[in-house]
Amino acid sequence: MSIEDDIAFIERVPVLRMLGRPALRILAIGAESRYVHQGEVLFSAGDTTDCGFVIQEGSFVLSSAAKGVPDTVVGPGMLLGELALIAETKRPATATAREPSTVIRISRSLFLKMLEGYPEAANILRDQISARARSALAEMTDIRSVLDTSADPD
Repeated sequence: MSIEDDIAFIERVPVLRMLGRPALRILAIGAESRYVHQGEVLFSAGDTTDCGFVIQEGSFVLSSAAKGVPDTVVGPGMLLGELALIAETKRPATATAREPSTVIRISRSLFLKMLEGYPEAANILRDQISARARSALAEMTDIRSVLDTSADPD
């Protein structure tokens, strides 16, 4: 694939698309393409993160380390490890290739350098994270009010 093909592909990932084409060009140039064999583990639950992966071809089964959480199948265009692009975290699930697959690996250091060079992209990302946090807080508040109401003996 050419750089332009990689940029066009990365542009299909909603959280990355919002950063703009010039920022995506930097990611496409610096990212690594990796082939993953069927049955191969891309990463394991509990691993420390240093990158995110965009699934280019194929699919992966995500198996959570938490009991009772069903497996999830994800395919092309899915970003695995979104938070890993900006902060060191632990992987919450194991990703195993269901079939021969290709991923684009975006290292945290590359992503952060891109944000330094494109402060407008950093602002867009900050606004997106802030909006998600507000939405999650509103959902938790709604759930709490339902739980408080159901716990009320009256």
